[in-house]
Amino acid sequence: MSPVIRVLLQRIGTSILVLFGVSILIFAIARVIPGDPARIALGPNATAEAVANLREQLHLNDNIVVQYGYFLADLLRGNLGISLYTNRPVTTDLAQFLPATFELIIVAGIMMIGLGLPLGILGARYRNTFVDGLLRVVSLLGVSAPSFVWAVVLMLLFAYFLPLFPIAGRLNDAFVIPQVTGFMLVDTLLAGNIPAFLDALRHIILPAFALALSGIGQAARLTRANMIETYDKPYIEMAEAFGFPSARIAKRYAFKPSLIPSLTIIGLDFASMLGSAFLVEAVFAWPGLSRYGVQVILRKDLNAIVGTVLVISLVFLIVNIIVDLLIAFINPRIRLSQRSQ
Repeated sequence: MSPVIRVLLQRIGTSILVLFGVSILIFAIARVIPGDPARIALGPNATAEAVANLREQLHLNDNIVVQYGYFLADLLRGNLGISLYTNRPVTTDLAQFLPATFELIIVAGIMMIGLGLPLGILGARYRNTFVDGLLRVVSLLGVSAPSFVWAVVLMLLFAYFLPLFPIAGRLNDAFVIPQVTGFMLVDTLLAGNIPAFLDALRHIILPAFALALSGIGQAARLTRANMIETYDKPYIEMAEAFGFPSARIAKRYAFKPSLIPSLTIIGLDFASMLGSAFLVEAVFAWPGLSRYGVQVILRKDLNAIVGTVLVISLVFLIVNIIVDLLIAFINPRIRLSQRSQ
């Protein structure tokens, strides 16, 4: 069996166990949150009989083990129940809100990789110079402030003082685009509507950049530190002694060994964006899953809470599997160690 396939199967098996554990944990936590979900859903004016009937429908009168049994049986059939917040199936809500958030974090991830890694390479190549000092300050600023602070700052700078970008939503109401994938940038291209695509791009730039700034700073700092450590290795000194161009040394001999720790952190940052995007989505009125998750938590919508957390956990695990496979592909020593097992 191929070492990469072996790694993939091991990670999938571990991920299934982790998801099972997460489902138990979040199910138990959701049940002990103060408040009666049936009363919250029906409102203070609902009769006691209506509340009792809803509690019976939700199996809230059974003990928590029996409740989890009902939940697990429905989950295995692909049924996450009805959301008390939207009165729709939770799977329908997830299918509606997930693409918006996923598109946001994909664009933020592209920004994180496209800006963080080059900044780290540049800082390492010109270490202890003015360029390096300036890049370190910029990276520190990105890491030190949370995403929602940058969201407000960017909105003030580029939507209020310099009205270059819109501040809310995903697309101007003047455009009517058929929903095919749920990814607005993709759907506008599929519709062949270039003005709508450019409008969707303008809408996503500010929230994605606000979400990516922390990851950009983290990736730049880590890449710089790893590359500086790599520059002190004997084979780099040998390459310099042979007169190899500095750009070639940086790209081919220093960057690749330094990429593995950076790739791990980038993967973790990318996955964590799905759970931490709610404040950015709130600032920019972005209709995504993170914003939906906050609303269902406030209303103690048990089915929607569990469904949202499971989706976030699943994305986190998938990203980690992809990172593990990329690291095994980049680093031959990992492949060889897997082969020897």
